[in-house]
Amino acid sequence: MALKVGIICAGDSELEPFLNHIHNCHITEKAMLKFYEGEINNISVVALYSGVCKVNAAIAAQILIDSYHVNTIICAGTAGGMEKTIKIFDTVISTQLAYHDVADDILVEFHPWLPSIYFNADEKLLAAAKKIVQNQAVNHPVIFGKMVTGESFIDKNMREIINKKYAPLSVDMESASIAHVCYVNNIPFISIRTITDTASHSGVENFEQNCDKASIISKDIVLAVLEELKNDL
Repeated sequence: MALKVGIICAGDSELEPFLNHIHNCHITEKAMLKFYEGEINNISVVALYSGVCKVNAAIAAQILIDSYHVNTIICAGTAGGMEKTIKIFDTVISTQLAYHDVADDILVEFHPWLPSIYFNADEKLLAAAKKIVQNQAVNHPVIFGKMVTGESFIDKNMREIINKKYAPLSVDMESASIAHVCYVNNIPFISIRTITDTASHSGVENFEQNCDKASIISKDIVLAVLEELKNDL
């Protein structure tokens, strides 16, 4: 089966760096979203920004699967740093993803009956990401580990609670919901998020100041992963 990759970003500034790389681009609209379909380095892609938060991201992911027939999804863009050593413009690549605002028993005792609270990133996508780091295909710091997702920016108290319970590298508002959709549809998934703010440099102002550069870094790493996947076909 030919590789067809869906790329989901939360906001337009996170999607923007990808658009110049999509050749033979055709734009369609569904559910108030614009889908940019074309090729990046001879790989079929469909990219969009979903809007912020979990349901918006989930809508985008399901449409990519049902209407555009993607067989891989990558979440790209920005995130907040959680672990103390994480720095602004580091990139976190997901190994496991969880919701920090959903009770632990919900997805374990009810549909989709997860074995734990975590969604696992796809092993093949992880291997490709690790290979580009080992081969120094990107000139940006990359760290692999847990991500958590929830519906709001977090304050100092919530940061401490989340760190104690999950020990994540990063937090965002979309990645776990996309992982959730991919899990129930058996679609390989990974999230590649570049840090815009940390505990020591927190707040919306840091996100806004660093978003454009972080989005470009995330794009660079996603493109390197796509190139590695193409080489393995």
